[in-house]
Amino acid sequence: MLFNSLNFAIFLPVVFVLYWFVTNKSLKLQNLLLLLASYFFYACWDYRFLFLLIFSTFLDYFTGIRMFDAKPGMKRFWFWLSVVVNLGFLGVFKYFNFFSTSFAEALNLVGFKTNPVLLNVVLPVGISFYTFHGLSYVIDIYNNKIQPERNFVTYSVFVSFFPLLVAGPIERATHLLPQIKKERVFNYAQAVDGLKQIIWGLFKKVVIADNCAYYANMIFNDAGAHTGSTLVLGAVFFTFQIYCDFSGYSDIALGTARLFGIELLRNFAFPYFSRDIAEFWRRWHISLSSWFRDYLYIPLGGSKGGTWMKIRNTFIIFLVSGFWHGANWTFIVWGGLNALFMMPLIVSDSNRKNLEIVAQGKLFPTFRELISMLLTFSLTTLCWIVFRAEDMGHAWTFISGIFTPSLFTVPTILPVKILVLTAIFMVIEWVGREQQYAIANVGITMPRAVRWGFYYAVILAIFYFVGTDQQFIYFQF
Repeated sequence: MLFNSLNFAIFLPVVFVLYWFVTNKSLKLQNLLLLLASYFFYACWDYRFLFLLIFSTFLDYFTGIRMFDAKPGMKRFWFWLSVVVNLGFLGVFKYFNFFSTSFAEALNLVGFKTNPVLLNVVLPVGISFYTFHGLSYVIDIYNNKIQPERNFVTYSVFVSFFPLLVAGPIERATHLLPQIKKERVFNYAQAVDGLKQIIWGLFKKVVIADNCAYYANMIFNDAGAHTGSTLVLGAVFFTFQIYCDFSGYSDIALGTARLFGIELLRNFAFPYFSRDIAEFWRRWHISLSSWFRDYLYIPLGGSKGGTWMKIRNTFIIFLVSGFWHGANWTFIVWGGLNALFMMPLIVSDSNRKNLEIVAQGKLFPTFRELISMLLTFSLTTLCWIVFRAEDMGHAWTFISGIFTPSLFTVPTILPVKILVLTAIFMVIEWVGREQQYAIANVGITMPRAVRWGFYYAVILAIFYFVGTDQQFIYFQF
């Protein structure tokens, strides 16, 4: 069930009414409703994989309690049982074919002709996200940061809450579980804020991402036939597609959760206004970046062991992050490129220089800030080319095709309407960059007619551009 589908437009109001008008007298019934709604939501993708979600949930619920109650030796046993089984499922479904193919290709290079053994299985949607939910919960119990949740329904809602189930944000038990266990009272202002964020997320997805996707796909799918300037435009289109697609999903997820009185972790903070790569990664897919920071980077020693350790650990988390995105060398190289672009900041110890919002309290950035943002955006776009490419050969064809004399010609594909819409979108994002999402405070000081005119314009644009349901990019991860 897609957020931008008619099915979800029916599903959400039905669950909302049942939640606030039928089960509102009982927290247990509200949580049970959320669980059943979440399982129905997931089963709409492929009911056959629902058992995997339930098994993963039960595994971490059971091992979490066993760990907490066990003696030190058995505590490690239950911990590693959960980790190995969780990562085992993820490895089989997501990475088995990659390793099998890579191993066969390596043998072929040294003269041993062999065919890879491949599994003909579909990747369960959201498996990377709910696996990381469970792992963070188990790790926190093992490290004595939290106690296990002994109510199975409560824990199950934490893992499978439908707004975040298939593409995050990756929640922490310390943040979400207390909200699930607490009585919730309908808050009109919170619900209105949630609806505004849903609308903005749909605008990002339907109006910007899906239109950019059309031209990005056209250019990427025939990279060798286009001029350098057209390839640059295709890369920029994909850069906006992946941002508006994924942050649009996150906006809808956060807004939907607010309708049920629950606040999810923020996942994006206007990353394309970053002044260096380190700032970009503090603002892009925040829940995943912070997950790797807390559960991989810091346990590896973090930044405490000198420059060499910081360099090593940075490369490790970026390569693992790339591999998390998919079983393809393009993702690994994408992670490596981001780590490489981080190196000047690590070596000069300036990776935490830009912590505040750019041009905070001002309408325009300084010239230096503008140049820094353009440079960071260019490096990020280069990385996205590798991320989007089918394989490294495709990436090389695309990038090498840019650096030709045709780079200085007029692009052969130039959709003015989409370029204007994207420019308007970026202006709105810039004006709202100090808020949780771009239109959070739109119209507060404006006349009512202007405020509602803006909202109606956004909604009309969504209805004008909505077409066939377009899958969100991060569902494949």
